[in-house]
Amino acid sequence: MKLIALVMLVAVLCVPAMFAQDEELNHGTIGAFMNYFRLEHADANMIGIGGRLGVNVHPNLQLEGEAAYDFERNFDTTIPLPGGAPNTFARSPLRLVHGLFGPKLQVGTGAFRAFVLAKGGFLNFSRNKNFAGAIGAVPNGDTNGVFYPGGGFEAYAGAIGIRVEAGDEMYWDNGANHNLRVTVGPQFRF
Repeated sequence: MKLIALVMLVAVLCVPAMFAQDEELNHGTIGAFMNYFRLEHADANMIGIGGRLGVNVHPNLQLEGEAAYDFERNFDTTIPLPGGAPNTFARSPLRLVHGLFGPKLQVGTGAFRAFVLAKGGFLNFSRNKNFAGAIGAVPNGDTNGVFYPGGGFEAYAGAIGIRVEAGDEMYWDNGANHNLRVTVGPQFRF
């Protein structure tokens, strides 16, 4: 009988604390991710890493910013020569830098959430030799405006979770260019 009373006392004291903890973890999120970007006009698959930070303005609405860096991918470039001479081929490295910001509308509570989002930002095409050069080229390199609608889901065990997202990252350069983007990575609620 004493054991049952002790278990009930522990349950009465701990259960409200567990639900309160869930409310305390509803201020925002921070996360890292692997980035897959299908660059359609070049018929290339780009892979990179990134990070994001989101702040809740309502339990179902979050403002979120993110940045990603896609690692170097080499392309063969054909250089036509004047006068009918044979073409010359050269290797040209390409790196991408993504920057996005916008609202994320989320539904669900507790451990599982689904969401849709619409973000704006930029996509920079860089041929610099290193990460610092690629980031430095954003203001003066080949940078294009971006609109990114997407969606996905998050699954949490307490404060730690995983997020999967996919969408169409459209950049404007002689019209809209549609590109598949998929991210997967750990997420932390605070």
